Amino acid sequence: MKIFGKRSLLILLLMIAGGSSLFAADNTHIDSGATAWMLTSTALVLLMIPGLAMFYGGLVRSKNVLGTIMHSFVAMGIISVLWVIVGYSMSFGKNILGGWFGWNSDYFFLKGIDTNILDAGIPEYVFTMFQGKFAIITPALIAGAFAERVNFKAYCFFIAIWSLVVYNPICHWVWASDGFLFHLGAKGAIDFAGGTVVHISAGVSGLVAALFLGARRGYPYQVIRPNNMVITMLGAGLLWVGWFGFNAGSSISSGLSTAQALTATQVAAASGALFWILIESFHQGKATALGFASGILAGLVAVTPAAGVVQPYGAMILGILASTICYMGIQLKNKLGYDDSLDAFGIHGIGGIVGALLLTFFIRPSWMRDAAAAAGGKWTIWNQFGVQATAVSIAIVYAAVMTFIIIFFLNKFIKFKSSEDDEMAGLDRSYHGERGYGMLNPS
Repeated sequence: MKIFGKRSLLILLLMIAGGSSLFAADNTHIDSGATAWMLTSTALVLLMIPGLAMFYGGLVRSKNVLGTIMHSFVAMGIISVLWVIVGYSMSFGKNILGGWFGWNSDYFFLKGIDTNILDAGIPEYVFTMFQGKFAIITPALIAGAFAERVNFKAYCFFIAIWSLVVYNPICHWVWASDGFLFHLGAKGAIDFAGGTVVHISAGVSGLVAALFLGARRGYPYQVIRPNNMVITMLGAGLLWVGWFGFNAGSSISSGLSTAQALTATQVAAASGALFWILIESFHQGKATALGFASGILAGLVAVTPAAGVVQPYGAMILGILASTICYMGIQLKNKLGYDDSLDAFGIHGIGGIVGALLLTFFIRPSWMRDAAAAAGGKWTIWNQFGVQATAVSIAIVYAAVMTFIIIFFLNKFIKFKSSEDDEMAGLDRSYHGERGYGMLNPS
């Protein structure tokens, strides 16, 4: 009896300390390693949102820093609530209305997933919360396009409506098991972590919003300088760290594909940052901190759809190409004179398009073999490029049209652009009654 007790205690301690898997009450297998990584990834993606707030907040004038940061933070509240109520169901439920979006009554308020374990070995709650962070950051990215000139109340209504009628449907098409883009071609449109779902949809929507609102007062004749590049650089660093959860977490596992995605993410960010300041050095004679931060984001955005299918050399080339093309896009913006305040389209829209299309030419051989087998030997790189181009085109057109419709009608009820008095006083004082820097006068 004494020996039996010691053995039982030893077994119990081993189960607590080192078991690679546990079992739910219904004997469904839970992979504790994958679950732990997905919990970590969920936290990392959430970290990106204050990172984005800092990145954007440092780039605007001091009178708008708090208002700009609030654009990211308020999305954490609004979209989180909507995601639990209907967003997850619309994105990952079964097709309704011809597949425009999904629906599953068990996902309504998440009331039917309390004990669900997914085939990947993680509780469905974890997957739900992980995907919810993507839903939060996507509309927050749009805010960079019209920073310093949007009515805060209108912005809150806009991101709520936009998440329901733009983000959720595109998410469903690309990532849901019965989404039509998920099944397009031999193995579907490749969007490992959100190049199309997140960055293209946000970048294009930001461009439409910026054009609808018009430029900030005084732009481009008045020089508009960042208020705090230190904050911006710290924000870029947090985004880089958080992106490991964004990309590597999208493997929904803790194994080889996770390591592949994490490595591709690091390589693309580093090559994008270095190549951006190299271009700046030749073009402007100086390598700027803002350029380095922009290159980080360009590389990260471009590798987002590709992280699960490209090898390190491909990720490096994508980072270089994204920096080059995004840099050219921003220079073109300056010539055309439209006011995409913080280059939401210039980085996220263009970078997402570059990554989603050009990943086709760097797909690892094992993925190609699987695709060829699925297509009965008829798969080619150009077939996949056509699939990618189709998905990108659909996302661009849908996001652009729906964003215009939302803003057009919303503007009839709540003036979308801030008034001249509010803009001149600054968003901090006009909409929040506060100052980002209490000891300084807004400028």
